[in-house]
Amino acid sequence: MNVNTETLVPISEANQNFSKVARLVDNYGTVIILKNNEPRYVIMEFNQADSLQEADDAEVARISKQLMERNKAVYAELAK
Repeated sequence: MNVNTETLVPISEANQNFSKVARLVDNYGTVIILKNNEPRYVIMEFNQADSLQEADDAEVARISKQLMERNKAVYAELAK
């Protein structure tokens, strides 16, 4: 995830000035809230949440099969 340093907000500032956080989200799309100087929360526009999705079982199975084929020699060595 690329993080714009202009969108990093300490939790204390977000708590005291949430309208600033909302304006940053309007301008940049997302804001990272820092807790103890570490990224802890992501604030984003509600309509962007729809684009986040989990992989379905078929996609996970396809990727797993692809990785097993790519690393076939390693798996064979581990099976010994």
